[in-house]
Amino acid sequence: MLLLISPDSVEEALDCAKAAAHLDIVDVKKPDEGSLGANYPWVIREIREVVPADKPVSATVGDVPYKPGTVAQAALGAVVSGAGYIKVGLYGCTTPEQAVEVMRGVVRAVKDYRPDALVVASGYADAHRIGCVNPLALPDIAHRSGSDAAMLDTAIKDGTRLFDHVPPDACAEFVRLAHQADLLAALAGSIKVGDLRELTAMHTDIVGVRGAVCAGGDRDRGRIEGRLVADFRAEMDRHARAHTTGTG
Repeated sequence: MLLLISPDSVEEALDCAKAAAHLDIVDVKKPDEGSLGANYPWVIREIREVVPADKPVSATVGDVPYKPGTVAQAALGAVVSGAGYIKVGLYGCTTPEQAVEVMRGVVRAVKDYRPDALVVASGYADAHRIGCVNPLALPDIAHRSGSDAAMLDTAIKDGTRLFDHVPPDACAEFVRLAHQADLLAALAGSIKVGDLRELTAMHTDIVGVRGAVCAGGDRDRGRIEGRLVADFRAEMDRHARAHTTGTG
C-alpha cells in the first residue's frame, strides 16, 4: 500500500521532503478550494523541484464541473507543471456517461503530452450529499475512459469520514471492482490510523491522508509534521506485516 500525503504549500512540501523516506507520493492540492481543490501551476512546479526526484508528485485538478474541454485543459496544465499523477474530482458529473466524457478528455490531454503519467478518476463517498455519480460506479468510469486509477474521497469536510458514507464492505467491493478492471484503487477521506487494518485487508493500493499527519489532526489549520508522517507509515507497515503473516 502506497502512502500519499497532501501538502498545500511549498513550505509543507519541504516538510514532506524531509520525511520522504516514509511516504510514496506527494499530492499537491489547495484545501481551501475544496476536497480536491486545484493549486496554482507554479506551486506544482516548485513542489516538484523540492521533492526528491524518485518520489512522484500528484496534482488535483479540482472538484470539477461537467465541462469536458475546461477540465482537459486544466489537466494538461497540471502535467505540464510536473505532476505525474493527475487527479480529477468528478463533482459536477451526475451520470456515468458525463463522467466518462470528462475523463476521456483528460486522458487524451495528459497522455498526448506525457504517456507515462497516471490519470486518476476521483469520486466521492458522500456523493448522495452533492448529487454526483455513485461511488461504486467509479471503477467502471475509470476503465471505460482509459484512466489508470479509481479513487474515493469525501466532498464535504465536516468531520464525517470515508467509512461513514461507504462502509468497509462497500469499500472492499470498490477495490475489487478496480482490480478486476486492472486499475489502481485509492481511498481517502479523513482516514485515521485506526482504519489501516481494514484498508490493508481489502488490498487498497493507495491511501491518501492529510489531517492524520497534520498538527492537531486539523487539515485546514494544522501543518504537516514529519514525525506524524513517520508514525503513520510505521503503522501502515505493521499492518502490512500482520496481514502477510496472518496475525492481524
